[in-house]
Amino acid sequence: MSRIAIVGGHGKVARHLLVDLRRTEHDPVALVRREEYRSELEGLGAEVRLLDIEHSDADAFAEAFEGCDAVVFTAGGGPDGNAERKRTVDLEGSLKSIAGARTAGITRFVQVSAIGVDDPLPADTEPVWRAYVEAKRDADAALRDSGLDWTILRPGRLTDDPATGLVSLGEDVSRGDVTRADVAAVIAAVLDSAASVHRQWNLVNGDVPIADAVAQSASPE
Repeated sequence: MSRIAIVGGHGKVARHLLVDLRRTEHDPVALVRREEYRSELEGLGAEVRLLDIEHSDADAFAEAFEGCDAVVFTAGGGPDGNAERKRTVDLEGSLKSIAGARTAGITRFVQVSAIGVDDPLPADTEPVWRAYVEAKRDADAALRDSGLDWTILRPGRLTDDPATGLVSLGEDVSRGDVTRADVAAVIAAVLDSAASVHRQWNLVNGDVPIADAVAQSASPE
């Protein structure tokens, strides 16, 4: 059994993940900025700790990670038109999580990114979308260079449809939709897969059961 710190612990993917981690006998620690989320998340089986991603420094992240064995970064600046929050949450939140994990002595780190963020952007890309893509791209690059035992998951377009348990997972998987519930299940699966360390995978719904998809993607070529 491990204790898993989830940055962005009240997000839609995170709330599915809390339940999945309890099913696999891990202890989820939901890191959130509002006390009002506590009762809901405790009802899902999580320990709740307060952490303001935008206004806390890396030392505060390290303190929030105390006693944890792994970090999952699944925070996002939200769907609003605020380009600045893509930097302060999606990028700087990840950078502080990486630094905090190092300080806390945690090596395992799973990050939820987005499909295609390394692709060049057209010159006429809408500014908020450009800020989002660049934040995710730079956060992934920082994690790859961190020296941590990282896994990066890059989902396609997220939906709130029911879980299917079936995905397509791999470095060259094409764009598509994926349910948030299935993303959470893949996160839980890779946390238990040593072979997923130092792997970056696109993730969409497909026709392969999640456990098999993780095992196949993690196998040596």
